[in-house]
Amino acid sequence: MSIIIVDDNATNQLIIKTILNKAGYTDLKLASSAKELFDILGVHSTIMKERDAELILMDMMMPGIDGLEACKTLQKDARFKDIPIIFVTAVGDSNKMAEALDAGASDYVMKPINRLELLARIRSALRLKKEIDWHKERDQKIKTKLELAKQVQLSVLSKAIDDENIKINAAYQPSSELAGDFYAWYRIDKHRYGAILLDMMGHGISASLVCMYISSVLRDTITRISDMEQVIHELNRYMNQLHIEDELINYYFTAIYMVIDTEEKLIEYVNAGHPTGIAFVDDHTIELLEQSCEAIGLFNTLKVNKHTIRYKKDINILLYTDGLTDAMNHGSEIPIEDLITLLSNEQHLEPTALVKHIIPGTSPSNQKDDICLVQIQSK
Repeated sequence: MSIIIVDDNATNQLIIKTILNKAGYTDLKLASSAKELFDILGVHSTIMKERDAELILMDMMMPGIDGLEACKTLQKDARFKDIPIIFVTAVGDSNKMAEALDAGASDYVMKPINRLELLARIRSALRLKKEIDWHKERDQKIKTKLELAKQVQLSVLSKAIDDENIKINAAYQPSSELAGDFYAWYRIDKHRYGAILLDMMGHGISASLVCMYISSVLRDTITRISDMEQVIHELNRYMNQLHIEDELINYYFTAIYMVIDTEEKLIEYVNAGHPTGIAFVDDHTIELLEQSCEAIGLFNTLKVNKHTIRYKKDINILLYTDGLTDAMNHGSEIPIEDLITLLSNEQHLEPTALVKHIIPGTSPSNQKDDICLVQIQSK
């Protein structure tokens, strides 16, 4: 732990150094100007030279670059902005003192130096630095864990299918480290496939954890239970188990779950409070996958209605979360007729290319919600 003393007067440097040595502070570095300070720290280098600087004691009035300007320079650099700066100065102008604090200084001590006052202010500044360092270390650990959680979450999303019967793919653009959108699909048997797209309430850590919870039971539920209405009831049962004492939030998600039978050319689906899906049937008919029950987890019991779509030649289904339509219309609801027209013209595109086409320039930094688009095409 080092303290850097910056003063163009050698006598002042000696006085401060003596006071600090007697108080047990031995790791001291001396600088006679702001330039020397910058050299010690490596301000104008890509490499931070002094990594252990805990505090800077700096004179305000120095030739060349004065203390205020030096303080402002350090505050602009992320490497040094958390190092406390205490001005040790003979300037008694209250406006100057206010300017020093506005520039980022932690405190100031007037000359002639009062030993007890200087040491008290140093202890206070070092306590603050220790607190800042603790928070930075904790935040870095959280950031690392969030990145790991993000990678885990992405790893459980289904990979694209492109086999002899069907093609299923998705575009996925989370708005933050952890998202609340989730999709999965499974081959049930030779000709049947189960697919689900869901949008968890909210996003971030809690939504991601609930998504992971649902993903852990989803494959078994879809492949074990042939009755798709019973699948929805089972997922609702799992969600209702997430009851936290003294918390008013109900965890729930909207979803479209469907089973595609490529031999019978039959689509069975349940829309649980989810945005309307769009199916382009045999190149000339449009079917809407409209809501057939409430969101999953919102109520203890659900009244589930299954719907069917038949096709003769082929079918192209587009499912999406409301983050897509919100981004298309700046947060306002887009008429389904306008959405159909737009998607009809571009339905030949792959999901990622389609999203880029209908909402160009969208990125996690400027979107408010997760964006997901799933495309299911029969062969």
